[in-house]
Amino acid sequence: MTLQADEVLPGSRPDGKPNSQISATLGGEKQGLPERIALAAFIAIPFLALLAAAPVAWGWGLGWRDLAIGTAMYFLTCHGITVGYHRHFTHRAFKTGRVLKIVMAVVGSLAVEGPVVRWVADHRKHHKFSDRDGDPHSPWRYGESVPALLKGLWWAHMGWMFDSEQTPQHIYAPDLVKDSDIRAISRLFWLWTTLSLLLPALAGGLLSWSWQGAVTAFFWGSLVRVALLHHVTWSINSICHAVGSRPFRSRDKSGNVWWLAVLSCGESWHNLHHADPTAARHGVLRGQVDSSARIIRWFELAGWAREVRWPDAARIAARRTA
Repeated sequence: MTLQADEVLPGSRPDGKPNSQISATLGGEKQGLPERIALAAFIAIPFLALLAAAPVAWGWGLGWRDLAIGTAMYFLTCHGITVGYHRHFTHRAFKTGRVLKIVMAVVGSLAVEGPVVRWVADHRKHHKFSDRDGDPHSPWRYGESVPALLKGLWWAHMGWMFDSEQTPQHIYAPDLVKDSDIRAISRLFWLWTTLSLLLPALAGGLLSWSWQGAVTAFFWGSLVRVALLHHVTWSINSICHAVGSRPFRSRDKSGNVWWLAVLSCGESWHNLHHADPTAARHGVLRGQVDSSARIIRWFELAGWAREVRWPDAARIAARRTA
């Protein structure tokens, strides 16, 4: 959803830029040095923990308690991104009521991948210009030679996040900017980040009744979990636009990467997604595991989701390659 050139949001200035009272995220449309430093810290610190995970597990072991906390937090927040941020808020693959809308926005924010409105705006712009000029994170940005693609993979994976030019939210996510619930949740991203990092430590401390239990749960359930989820999510931008099977027609180079399917909660069936972006299910072929679609189905059965855009056989067949 985008605004036409002559449209202006209510309460906006004539140039189309939103006034401060309707800004969906803290900060403007340009990323300054303090934001870049904070972003680098939130990427580097969990990544260092991820690198240390193997030697830590080898030296001190990985207990069942920490494994359970880390796994639960991983798949909770992963589905917050895939079901909430992506399939609901970005593509409107299904409709829901206010309570579930708020819950999905908060749980998605716990993934520490950015405020919901910022995330949605970036992703909608990606779909508008996918693998062409204007795409925020195409791995083909620098060309198709091996050196250019390697440089492009780095850009698509994480380099693009440090670009000073930010996607205009009032153009690419005006519906969310105008939603007072989502605007408030987006502006409180710092709070959800804090909770996301502290909840595993709190659970570990209470379950073990020890500071050591809190520290190990923080390491595995907060730092390692955040880093792993970040790089799996970013791999959809980089790897899934460089390699993979392409059984469906799309305007870009999106591909299906099977070995990322479980960890990405079904998002790595990326070719069908770009062939049919509003579909609630991405893994539509036999054997394609898509846990996000399963959760949406449970929402529908419970009466929490309605007007779900399930791809039927005719719709799938129409998008198949010859």
